Amino acid sequence: MRKFFYIIIALLPLLVVGCDSSNTNTTQTSSIAKLTAFSFVANDSMPGLGKAVFTIEERIDTGLVYNKDSMLYGTSLERVVPRFVFQVAVGTATLKMPDTTLTLTGYDTLNFSKQPIYLTLTSTDRTTTKVYEIRPTVHQADPDLFVWEQLTDVIYPADESEQRVVELAGDFVMIANNGFSNTAFASADGASWYELGTPSGLPASARVRQIISDGLTLYYADGTTLYTSDDALTWTPQTMSYEMKTMLMNWNGRVWVLVDNNGLELAYLGGTDISLTGLRPDDEFPISDFATVQFESASQRARAMIIGGYAETGKSLNTRWNFEYSPQIKENDGYRINEFSIDRPTFTSLTGISVIWYDDKLMLFGGVDANMTYLGRDILISDDEGLNWTKADTAKNQLPEVYQARQKQTAIVRDNNIYLFGGKDKTTTYSDVYKGRLNSIDW
Repeated sequence: MRKFFYIIIALLPLLVVGCDSSNTNTTQTSSIAKLTAFSFVANDSMPGLGKAVFTIEERIDTGLVYNKDSMLYGTSLERVVPRFVFQVAVGTATLKMPDTTLTLTGYDTLNFSKQPIYLTLTSTDRTTTKVYEIRPTVHQADPDLFVWEQLTDVIYPADESEQRVVELAGDFVMIANNGFSNTAFASADGASWYELGTPSGLPASARVRQIISDGLTLYYADGTTLYTSDDALTWTPQTMSYEMKTMLMNWNGRVWVLVDNNGLELAYLGGTDISLTGLRPDDEFPISDFATVQFESASQRARAMIIGGYAETGKSLNTRWNFEYSPQIKENDGYRINEFSIDRPTFTSLTGISVIWYDDKLMLFGGVDANMTYLGRDILISDDEGLNWTKADTAKNQLPEVYQARQKQTAIVRDNNIYLFGGKDKTTTYSDVYKGRLNSIDW
């Protein structure tokens, strides 16, 4: 092995691009014609060009040289310097390109943007020829661009109903209430929907936007009665020990509720009853039309936020309640809460919004302010876990023109796709579905 190492080092100057047949008089003739490495010389004006890693796949006929991970969007291959490394010096190395054929003679600046490109090697003793197809790839899609599409324009005639969409056993389930009765619909992909029927056991006047799911079971609270269902159709009532003001969220393996225990207190469902946490938010904690989002913080702690909504007094809130769990927190079962709006008061009062965690950022959709003014079609972004918010770059992330500004929509992330369901504006209740995706989310 050591002897082979010294041979490679000795031949290295002859193996890099720039070798031609004139160099072979200093090298022992060989019947080998084999490419062992390919790359592009780094170029400051094209970040990532020199970092592209190419794989050489030997085949019986034509070998293949390709990069498994495409180069950055916008990388130009029109003027690049290729670097070839051969197992031993070759007699000739010829590149056949769509508009020319040339023999490599040095650090050639070439146009690799047009394909196919073939490299033909001939051994120094002229007995062996090997051909490789060189297939460099560049991402053709802008990595920062969100692509949005409408999956369906109408699930059902919405009229003045309210809706809630949850995930249940791998499907999307929408439950709509028109003030007199409930109807459930289901879809596997968000595009094709079918009616499940009228749920039994669920109150006819249910505030369906307060239904939450843990993936296998649906939960709804009305006073001291908890309703549960595993199919969205059959609901079972159960009397609990405390009055439940609202269902909050499924987070950190627990279903959270807000209860009245001589004042507001955060609790979660445990066993057959409610477990209190000792966390008591003030009166400006929402009981309706708020948004919840769950994520893992940069410090790798389980985090959740409850944003905006209406307090029990009917006040429209600008609050952002931050929940955090850590085993190092000794009190309150490891949980604590704090209210971001105390030191960040510029956040406006919001109700009927939806918030998701996507691409390590918070994204906020829809809603109205305290004057019932619709926020418009802009998407708000927070890249510091809810402290500060800015409008998304509309050149990169903008909902389709057909999407109308609204509130009370549902936003869900599944398989790195964003789904927006329904909602309502001043005159119309929608039952449409939109899907969005960041181009680079899974590159």
